[in-house]
Amino acid sequence: MNVSHLVKQAKKGNKEALLQLIMADQDAYYRLAYTYMGNEHDAMDAMEDMIVTLYEKIDQLQKGEAFYSWSKTILVNRCKTILRKKGRFFPLEDEQEQSLASFTHENPYRHKESELDMQVLLSHLNAQQREAIELRYVHDLPYQTIADMTGTPLGTIKSRISQGIQKLKTMIGGDRYEDDRGEFRGI
Repeated sequence: MNVSHLVKQAKKGNKEALLQLIMADQDAYYRLAYTYMGNEHDAMDAMEDMIVTLYEKIDQLQKGEAFYSWSKTILVNRCKTILRKKGRFFPLEDEQEQSLASFTHENPYRHKESELDMQVLLSHLNAQQREAIELRYVHDLPYQTIADMTGTPLGTIKSRISQGIQKLKTMIGGDRYEDDRGEFRGI
């Protein structure tokens, strides 16, 4: 499939070409939307909004080979807009930050199975760290693409990921077992 050729066709009004582009990466679009929205119905709504926006604005795309990063940026923005309208896209509140204490290694009552549930762990990060980590490690997007999609400087994205990983390590006790050189220490 030649992405640039299909983009040129879509710019000329060929709906089938646009549909081919979208269908070729439909699973990635859905996973990305589901990550933000948290349920199938809202993820599909966001994807529908993205498709309409793509159709209306395809002529604004400068480089045909950038279609997928451009379209995923539109999808992320649609998800954020929908979440804002529903009142669900807010940074973590203080009470959620306090619940972080229940995961620290000093708490003898924490549940081991909760440590393995990534969604529970990620929910204890702030919204920006969670977003950056999910885009990087769940969706396997490069740092620059994440920066472009979110409209955030590259260094800030790297910092959010690093700080989020450090917070996750602290929550699950990762630093107890491994030092910076990858060598194991005693418990």
